[in-house]
Amino acid sequence: MWEFPNIDPVAIEIGPLVIRWYALAYLAGFLLGWKYCMILAGFDKDKRPNADDFDDFLPYAIMGVILGGRIGYILFYQLEFYTENPSQILMLWNGGMSFHGGALGVTLAMICYAYVKKISLLRLSDFVSAAVPIGIFFGRAANFINGELYGRVTDSHWGMVFPNGGPLPRHPSQLYESALEGGVLFLILFVLVRVKAVRNREGVITGAFLLGYGGFRFIVEYFREPDAHIGLIGGAISMGQILCIPMIISGLFFVAYGAARYQRVLNG
Repeated sequence: MWEFPNIDPVAIEIGPLVIRWYALAYLAGFLLGWKYCMILAGFDKDKRPNADDFDDFLPYAIMGVILGGRIGYILFYQLEFYTENPSQILMLWNGGMSFHGGALGVTLAMICYAYVKKISLLRLSDFVSAAVPIGIFFGRAANFINGELYGRVTDSHWGMVFPNGGPLPRHPSQLYESALEGGVLFLILFVLVRVKAVRNREGVITGAFLLGYGGFRFIVEYFREPDAHIGLIGGAISMGQILCIPMIISGLFFVAYGAARYQRVLNG
């Protein structure tokens, strides 16, 4: 059994100023993702969105992720709690963000931004999708530091006893997600986005991201402890897995659509 490192969730504390690893994870995800998108935009300098477009898009992305992630968490996971405790809604530093909600929020932000700037929505989505795993990597690592969203009880030698998870060792499922949905998925998209033939098939990278994230998350949910107030729906499937199903279906659609659309353009 591995020992839980018990890292202080507070990274910096100077008087009344308290900065948590959770907040730094979001900051790193936004800044590195923004920089990465600007680099990707340079691959095809004659097309938009370009680097300036991504520079302007950052505030839209931040708003979409934070509002969507929080609203999604409340609606999908803790509606009763926040209905009874509305003062807790704005306390983001305590955690409580839904990736699926954040994905919907940033999707709406991209739709609005692409319409206002008159740029290709699918191309914008492809580059943003290629950068999203950076934020997932840091975000899940921060969940681990917080000792939250831990896994199910296990007798494997890499199990850990989490401070709020009872006396039995559990899967460090946050690290599984950080590695798969963050590291592995980033590398897959890193390769795809550098192939011009793939970039020209707008929507394919978005589809690959949806398929990758949905598939990896669906698998990891078998190791992650279900939310206590929800449990396994029908005794077999978690809320996270249910939310991954439309992502996987959408991913298949975008891959097929992007390939077919490009072929139609070639055929005139």
